[in-house]
Amino acid sequence: MPRIVLNVIPPEVVVHDAEEACEYLPGRRARRPLRLPLRHLTPAEFDGRLEAGDRRAGRLLYTQACPACIACEPIRVDVGAFASSRSQRRAQARGDACIVTRIGPVEADDRRVALYLQHLEMRGLGRGAKPIDVREYAAAFADSCVDGFEIRYFLGDEMVGLAITDRGQRSLSAVYTAWDPAYEALSLGTYSILTQIELARREGLDWVYLGLTIEDSPPMAYKTRFRPHERRIGGVWRRFDRG
Repeated sequence: MPRIVLNVIPPEVVVHDAEEACEYLPGRRARRPLRLPLRHLTPAEFDGRLEAGDRRAGRLLYTQACPACIACEPIRVDVGAFASSRSQRRAQARGDACIVTRIGPVEADDRRVALYLQHLEMRGLGRGAKPIDVREYAAAFADSCVDGFEIRYFLGDEMVGLAITDRGQRSLSAVYTAWDPAYEALSLGTYSILTQIELARREGLDWVYLGLTIEDSPPMAYKTRFRPHERRIGGVWRRFDRG
């Protein structure tokens, strides 16, 4: 494809733009043009990209632009107004009773790759997917165009889950969370989102972006349980309160 440079700050180069099979909804076609910023984004610039509905994959940014489907909706939690539900409070208590949380830089090794692949399989997204190695994992998560960190969840000396989180000026963005399926009863997905919301609250931030939600995909739809939240529908952020 011809080189396309977008006139934004910083400029971005479109490096890939093609239709492909949707990984979330069988039988549908997906399109997500991948854009490479020409330098590292400042936290304020990253907030602007998130506000516009962008997600990060490695050093690239993308927004869904599917030809005949609008099922994917960017979602963000209002940190100041968020109030956990009864089931979320139970998940918090279970995790607090046994999980040790540590924060550090995003890293890549065999344990992290194993958690990633196990989690894909558990969510039903690993069928037909090509296994990745440490180098490919690093390119997808550790190599980035924005600032970020890794939240690690330990049971004793064993890391049983992790959350890769990007940082804006007024927001956090949950890039990817994975956990060992053997510990599914701990609800580490819910626990991790609650952890990120609490980190954002301590830092006085406004939003935690949770990526995309898809009503007809259970592995993606659970994010709507965190309220109040906003979803970007038709290019406009719409608020969803409890009720």
